[in-house]
Amino acid sequence: MKGNSLRVATLTAGEARALIPALAGILIDCVEGGASVSFMLPIDRATAENFYQGVVEKIDNGSTILLVAFLDGEPVGAVQLSPELKPNQPHRADVQKLLVHRRARNRGVGGALMAAVEETAKAQGRWLLCLDTATGSEAERLYEKLGWQRLGVLPRHALWPQGGFSDTTFFWKDLTAEFVIMPPHE
Repeated sequence: MKGNSLRVATLTAGEARALIPALAGILIDCVEGGASVSFMLPIDRATAENFYQGVVEKIDNGSTILLVAFLDGEPVGAVQLSPELKPNQPHRADVQKLLVHRRARNRGVGGALMAAVEETAKAQGRWLLCLDTATGSEAERLYEKLGWQRLGVLPRHALWPQGGFSDTTFFWKDLTAEFVIMPPHE
């Protein structure tokens, strides 16, 4: 990871299938690094690869869009956009599993993935996005920095991968808002 060539791509099911081993490696690294992303320690390769096989199936049926970040040609991060399929919510989508390998952090990967997922959502006609993250996590700080609005915190909503309860912060973002005017701090 010496260069700085960062690219984000939306993957087809076939492209994602070919990258399952690399995507599983990113997931394993994040869980081993303490990320509360639905998996517990120890996480094995088969579990991580099965998860991404499920993502490939969702890409195939149109219920998920997978965006992957490549740094110098190597996959280092991923995020999913899941458009809501209910007839009364054609304007909404969920952002899920923002993952950045620890060796690629603090290089703009998370921000690039989130910018790409927002552009993808707009192109799909989805302007209201929702997500959740572990309270106090690096991801929570990233979402706040990127202008996401905090909805609230649900105590003891999930477990940390090593055990113990984690609070979960829920966020939303309206992509139709061009400017957010914040009152001055007093």
